[in-house]
Amino acid sequence: MEVPVELSKILINEADDKQIIVLAEIDGERRFPVVIGMPEILAIDRRLKGIELPRPMTHDLLAGTIRAMGGRLDRVVVTDLRDHVFHAELVIDQGGQTVRIDSRPSDAIALAVGLEAPIFVDEQVFEKMMM
Repeated sequence: MEVPVELSKILINEADDKQIIVLAEIDGERRFPVVIGMPEILAIDRRLKGIELPRPMTHDLLAGTIRAMGGRLDRVVVTDLRDHVFHAELVIDQGGQTVRIDSRPSDAIALAVGLEAPIFVDEQVFEKMMM
């Protein structure tokens, strides 16, 4: 089961390469941090603030590619936690056909924020976080 979440917090520490975002269950109490890199957190922050750059960055390029190929980002799903590494998928609607693409959660979330697509976490990820 996919649980709707929101990006509840971003913590930028310019003195460290490891940055933190927090995903929180929309209609519940569960939440967890995800460690991501500096480029990804800056992309998320830029997109949240609505800052547009003169040339497309990687996440902008991917969004444009999805659109140009007749697709729409339906949602992002954090699908698993294996060996302390989160896994995610982009779920794209392409003319009524669903296409799932493996992704790092940080890239998927940056894309979702920019395209205002919903973010979900598979129930098993919450269960693994509680272990």
